[in-house]
Parts: sequence; structure tokens; C-alpha cells
Amino acid sequence: MALNTLWFIFIAILYSGFFVLEGFDFGVGILMPFLGKNDVQRRTIINTIGPHWDGNEVWLITAGGATFAAFPNWYATLFSGFYLPLFIVLVGLIIRGVAFEFRGKDDNPRWRSLWDWCLFAGSLIPTILLPVAFANLVRGIPIDANMEYVGGFFNLLNPYALLAALALTLLVLLHGASFLSNKTTGEIEQKSRELVRWLWLLVALMLVIFLVTSFIITGVSSRLTVWVILFPVLGVIAMLAAGYLVRKGRFGYVFLTTCLTVAFFVLTIFSLLYPNVIVSSLNPAWNLTIQNASSSAHTLRLMTIVTLIFLPIVLLYQIWSYWIFRKRLTGDVDKLTY
Repeated sequence: MALNTLWFIFIAILYSGFFVLEGFDFGVGILMPFLGKNDVQRRTIINTIGPHWDGNEVWLITAGGATFAAFPNWYATLFSGFYLPLFIVLVGLIIRGVAFEFRGKDDNPRWRSLWDWCLFAGSLIPTILLPVAFANLVRGIPIDANMEYVGGFFNLLNPYALLAALALTLLVLLHGASFLSNKTTGEIEQKSRELVRWLWLLVALMLVIFLVTSFIITGVSSRLTVWVILFPVLGVIAMLAAGYLVRKGRFGYVFLTTCLTVAFFVLTIFSLLYPNVIVSSLNPAWNLTIQNASSSAHTLRLMTIVTLIFLPIVLLYQIWSYWIFRKRLTGDVDKLTY
């Protein structure tokens, strides 16, 4: 396998890991003001993701760094052309991080309510804008012969991108609710389970609509591969399995199926994109591909060696952290950190 293909796959895995792990973080942040009816319940909800949210965001940083090192032309075009939406995402993530730390600095209800809604906004903004960015990469954006984006911000807010944002937002809400149903007890657990029960079917329908639209818009039928067919099929199967498990009341496995659905959703986007990294809507000859956007073979070889050494260590550490904080939260105020 060529190294540029290997690194395309690796970047796809990194973004999948980010959306799986940070996806339930975002879902919990969005749901928190609505599922928590008082301060103790909201603190309990925040504490379910408190030990993990910053580690989960590292996946996005790593994916961006890998893109910069392995495909510098992809990085340059993406981050310059999408400067405004990515800047807004960054602001949202900053506000979200500050909200975790500042909320508990004062007992004033108005102070805490302010940071609750900052956490909500900081979770919602990336959930909406990140799928808009990825959907546009697949659909095509105005890229000229110099690999420069020549469109504007509102070029990105097309119906297909907004459909992707809606589909992923609903999926993230389901993902977050299924996580809370396994990490809390009492009223929060029951509310989360009820939300999962009626939301999963809507998510399944939205994903099917998005996938059908993707196959029509991208013209992928002319370059079908086993992965282009396999990933969306597995995603739909995982979502249907979630519905079956909901009916059986096995919410631990429901969370596993939402993890798989999110992963296959992201992998579907990358499979539709390959071998391109950005599609030009002006001229197919101006597409950025894994060939013309990649670093030198020496750079990719060195990156591969370093990754094989350090990635297992990072993964083991994160798995350990999830194991340490695996227990449910009961709402005991003395045991809440945030």
C-alpha cells in the first residue's frame, strides 16, 4: 500500500475517533440544559464527561496535525478556504473548555446558568459546522488551478451541507443520550432512555436520506468500491440494531451501536472522497488528491515510524482513563468535581 493512501486511511480513522469520542461529549453538552432540571442534576451530567472531554479533543488536534504533515496542500486549502467556519468552531471549543472550569467558581445561579448555556453553545457550534465542512469537501467547492478556494462563506451553506449537519446533530444527540443512560442513575437515566427510544428512528431515517443524497450528488456510482458500499450499509445496520436493542432495554449495547454508527458515518464520507481530498466544483482536473496534495515519501515514511511507536502508548492511556472512570454517577454532591 502506498504511504499517501495509508495516511489518508489514518486521518480518516483519527476523525472517526474524534467524532465517536467527542460526539457523545457534544451530545451531553447540548442536552445538559434540558435534561438537568436543577443544579445537582446539571453538575451530574457535566461530571459524566468531565474526565474525558479534553482528552477526546486531542483526536481533532492530532487529525489536524496529521493533515498538515502528510498532506500540506490539503491543509493549506482547507484551513484558508474554510477560515471563518473553522475559526467559529475554535471559538466554540474555547468557550466550551472555559465553561467546564468556570461554572463552579461561583454559586450564583445566574453565573452557573450563563456557563451552562456557554457549554451548550460550545457543543452545538462544532456539531453543526464540522459536518458542513466535510460535506463540502465531498460535494465540491470552488477550487482554482492554484489550489486556492475562490468562494465565500455562504457557498458552504448549501442544502447538502446543511443536511449533513442536521443528520450528524441528531446522531450526536442520540449518541450523547445513550452515553448518559449508561453513566447516570435515577431521573437523568430515565429521561435519557426515553430520548433514545423516540430519537433512534428519526436518526435512522435521516441517515438513509443523507446517504441516498450523497450517492446522487457525488456521482460515486461511476467509481464504486467495496468500501463505498460497505461503510454506509454497516452504519444503517448498526442503527437498526440500536432500535432492536432499545426495545430489549439493553442500553449498554445501544451505546456501542451508536459508536459504530458515528464511525461508519465518518468513514463513509472519506470513502466517498477517496482518492480526492478536496473536490473542485470548477474543474475536476483541479481536484486535490492524495497524490498532488501529499508530502514527500521520506516525510511520510518518517511519520509512519513515529506513529507506530507512540500511537499504541496514547491509545493505552486513553483506554485506561475510561476504565478508571467507568462507574455510574449517582448524583452524590460530595463526589462531583465540576
